[in-house]
Amino acid sequence: MGEGFQFLDIIFFAMIAVFLVVRLRSVLGRRTGHERQRDIFTGRGSAEEAQKDKVVPLPERSRPAPAENMGSPVAGGSAASPVQQGIAQIQAVDSSFDPDSFLKGARTAFEMIVVSYAAGDTDTLRPLLSDEVFENFSSAIKQRADANETLETTLVGITKAEIVEAELQGRMAYVTVKFVSEQINVTRDAKGKPVDGDPTHVAVVTDIWTFARNPRSRDPNWTLVATSSPN
Repeated sequence: MGEGFQFLDIIFFAMIAVFLVVRLRSVLGRRTGHERQRDIFTGRGSAEEAQKDKVVPLPERSRPAPAENMGSPVAGGSAASPVQQGIAQIQAVDSSFDPDSFLKGARTAFEMIVVSYAAGDTDTLRPLLSDEVFENFSSAIKQRADANETLETTLVGITKAEIVEAELQGRMAYVTVKFVSEQINVTRDAKGKPVDGDPTHVAVVTDIWTFARNPRSRDPNWTLVATSSPN
C-alpha cells in the first residue's frame, strides 16, 4: 500500500509541474522570431537607448545633386521656402510625414550612428547606412584598428537639429538635417598617449546629414546617404 501511495504522489506532483509550466508559458509568451524591430523614425525608439555619452567625427560622403524643381508656391499665393516646398512634395506622396517627428528620429539616429561608429559596431551601422556610406565608415574603422588607436569621446549635448533641405527625386525622398553638438574628442595611441584632440576642450561640431527613404515603402525608417561638414 505504501508503494501505491508513493506512486500516486508522483503522478500528483507531475500534474502540478505540467500545470505550472503551462501557466508560465501563457504569462511570459514565446519568442517566434517575428518580433517588431525598433522603428527609429516613428518614435518607438528612444534616444536614451543609444549611448549618449559618446560621439566621434564621421567620414564624409557627398549627397546626391539636388533637383532643379523644388515645387510650387503654397496655396494662397504666398511663396514658400525651398524647404517648405520640398516637405510639401514629400507629404504629397506620404501624408504621414511630419517634420517634427522626423527630427526626433533623426536625433536618435545621429546618436546611434556616432556611438556605433566609435565602438566599431558595424552590425548596428549596416541597416542605418547606405552601401556607400557604410563602406566609408567600415574603411575608417579598419584604419583605426590597424593603427592601434582608440577614441575617447563625450557628447555634451545636441544643441540644434534642423531641416535645411528637403526634396523628392523620382521615387526617393531626401531630407538634409544640420546637427550642432558640443563634443570632447581625443584619439590615443596603443600606449594611451593622445595623438589628436584635447580631453579638456569642448568643441562645437556641425554635421550635415542627408537621409533618404522611398515614401511609398512600408518601412518607416530612413537611411543615411551622405555626411559632410560646412566649409
